Amino acid sequence: MISNSMPNSHFIYKTIDYSLTSSCNSLSSAIKTLILPDKLINMSYQTPLSELSSRMNRFCRMMNLQNPDWKMAVIFSKINLLYFTGSMPEGMLLIEREKEATLWVRRSYERTVDESLFPSIKPMESYRDAAADYSIIPDTIFLESEFVPFAMLQRFQKYFPCTSVKPLDYQIFMTRAVKSAYELSFMEQSGAIHQRVLEQRVPELLREGMSELEFAGELYKVMLNEGHQGTARFSMFDTEMVIGQIGFGESSIYPTSFNGPGGNYGMSPAMPGLGNKERKLKKGDLVFVDVGMGFNGYHSDKTMTYMFGTSIPDHAIRIHEVCVELQHKIASMLKPGNIPAIIYETIMNELKPEFIENFMGYGNRQVKFLGHGIGLTIDELPVIAKGFNEPLQENMVFAIEPKKGVKNVGMVGIENTFIVTPEGGRCITGNHPGLMLIK
Repeated sequence: MISNSMPNSHFIYKTIDYSLTSSCNSLSSAIKTLILPDKLINMSYQTPLSELSSRMNRFCRMMNLQNPDWKMAVIFSKINLLYFTGSMPEGMLLIEREKEATLWVRRSYERTVDESLFPSIKPMESYRDAAADYSIIPDTIFLESEFVPFAMLQRFQKYFPCTSVKPLDYQIFMTRAVKSAYELSFMEQSGAIHQRVLEQRVPELLREGMSELEFAGELYKVMLNEGHQGTARFSMFDTEMVIGQIGFGESSIYPTSFNGPGGNYGMSPAMPGLGNKERKLKKGDLVFVDVGMGFNGYHSDKTMTYMFGTSIPDHAIRIHEVCVELQHKIASMLKPGNIPAIIYETIMNELKPEFIENFMGYGNRQVKFLGHGIGLTIDELPVIAKGFNEPLQENMVFAIEPKKGVKNVGMVGIENTFIVTPEGGRCITGNHPGLMLIK
C-alpha cells in the first residue's frame, strides 16, 4: 500500500487487469485496482516531434548514401534511444528503410509513452513479440557494433535470423555530431553551470588538510545543487566516472586506464577514480579539476587548475600559459570547412620538441588528440586528431584540452567547450585562464 501522505506527491486510482496463470491449476485471477503515483514527468523536457523527425531523416539520408543497400537497422543503446526517441527504455528501435520506425519497449512501456513523442511505440516481452510484426527479415541488419555484446546479438538473431550484421556506429555518431538549436540550448545551460561551479564555487571548497576524497564529495554536492544531472556519460567501452579526474599535486599525473591527459591516485584498484583519502591538500599544491557536467542529457567539459596557498614554480606557470595560448589558437580554427586532422597537425608541427615531451599526458602515457566532440556523451566524434578528414560543420561542439604534465607539480593546462561557428569556436564554459590563486 502506497501512502498518500508523502510530501509533494499526488496519487490516483487506476484499474488494471492482469491475467495471472497458475502453473498448478491454470486458474486466473485479476488485480482490480492499484494505487499508482501520478505522473511527475516534466513535459518541458519532452523532445519535440520535429526534432525527432529531423534526426531520423538525417540518419536515414546518411545510411542511404553510405550503405545504399541497407534495409533494416536496429538501435539498442539507451543513449541512442534517447537521441532518436526522447526516452531511455530497455528495448530497441527498429528502423526499416522507407517505412515508419518502431520503438519496441520491454521496460517501461508506460514511462516511455509518458516521456516520448515518438510516433510508433509498442510493448514487447521479448524479441519474439517484435519479430511477429515483420514478415520479411533481410539477410543483413545494421546495428551498434561498439555496444551490442555477443550474447545479446545471439538472442536477437534467434527471432531476427539475419545471416550477417554490419555496423552503423559511425553513421549515428556523425548524425549526432551536428547539434540543433534545441540541443545547444541544453549544452549552453550545462556550460553555464560548469563555469559557475569551477570558477566561483570550487575556491570556496578548498581548505588545507582536506583529502582529495573529501573535496570530491563536497564538489559533487555543489554540482548537483547548481543543476548538474548527476552523471557524465561516456561512449568508451566499459568506462565509468563518478565526477571526473581530481588531483592534488603529483596525483594529477599518476597513470590511469582512462584515455585522457590527466590522472589521479583514486581510492583503490576497485575504484581508481574519484579521489584518494590519504592525499591531503597542502600549501603550494596544484589542484587539478577535470569534470564533465550535464543538463538534460547534454554535456560540457571543462578543466580548471588552482594554486593553493602560493604560486607553483615559474616554469610550470609558463607551460600553463602556452597551453592556454594553444587553446585559443585551436578554438580560432573551429570554423566550418576546416579539417580536424589538419588542425591537429598544424598545432603539433609548431611545437618545440622539448614542449612535446609530457604534452597531452605524462611520460609514455600521452594521448594523440587535442580535443574531442561532445554531446550526449563526453567523448563523441569528430576528434581533433589524425585520421579525421571530414570538414567541420557549423554547430558541431568540441572540448579542447591542451595539457602538459610537469614533474613534481602535476598536470597544467586547460579545457573548455566550444561551438563551431563561422567566426571560430564560441566558448560556452567560461574564459578564465586557470591557475587561480587560492589564499
